[in-house]
Amino acid sequence: MPKYPSDPSAELDGTLTAITAGTPTAAVASQLLTYFTSGGLERGARLPSERRLSELLGTGRSAVREALAALEILGMVDVRPGSGTYLHSDASELLPRTLSWGLMLGSQGAEDLLEIRSALEVLAVQLVSRNPSEGALEALQEQIDDMSRHTELADHQAFVEADARFHQEIAAASGNQALGTVLQSVRALLRVWVDRSVDEPADARTALEEHAAIVHALAAGDPDAAVSAMTIHMQTASERILSAKARGHSAE
Repeated sequence: MPKYPSDPSAELDGTLTAITAGTPTAAVASQLLTYFTSGGLERGARLPSERRLSELLGTGRSAVREALAALEILGMVDVRPGSGTYLHSDASELLPRTLSWGLMLGSQGAEDLLEIRSALEVLAVQLVSRNPSEGALEALQEQIDDMSRHTELADHQAFVEADARFHQEIAAASGNQALGTVLQSVRALLRVWVDRSVDEPADARTALEEHAAIVHALAAGDPDAAVSAMTIHMQTASERILSAKARGHSAE
């Protein structure tokens, strides 16, 4: 049986320490990872609530929520609506993952991560543009069509997910598995802010046009235009993400 299933706060009380005010969400994730890999909890153990974690860490609940969201994407925790958040892996499974996670935490912030993401996305589309398959183009167009059905954001999550799948399809079509893996890690760290960066229909329409321009260039067999279209998209997307991040911190 997992340790402390009924009172997870008891195990963490005195273990987690308050983080410095204004510290990025990464600091919350770093403290949680340190504890996860110390062997204090077994696989399947329930974590304290967001409210309790924010009290223990002395930080805003949004920072805790964002850290847990990133950890869930990386497969480290399992968030079950109405039930709680549970440790998904044991220490032996988490240790290898913390190596790559640590590299990301060592960056100088969202700006650096966005710079990395932009360069990798441009490289991915450059690789695809050499010889885009009919299947890849069809898969990309499918995501464009899905995005176009949700530009008014009545179903915001549907638009966000179609956007994410578009970039996943680009990475898959590049034929470079390592590139796809690194991109997935970078996107995971930025996921919360990416999800919040399109919060107006005008933003959704702009994003749709930018994605469509990429597909049009690939279908036309124009590598330079495809790279240019992705570069433009990454510039505007990065601006939207940084704006969403700024709004998030001001709301805490």
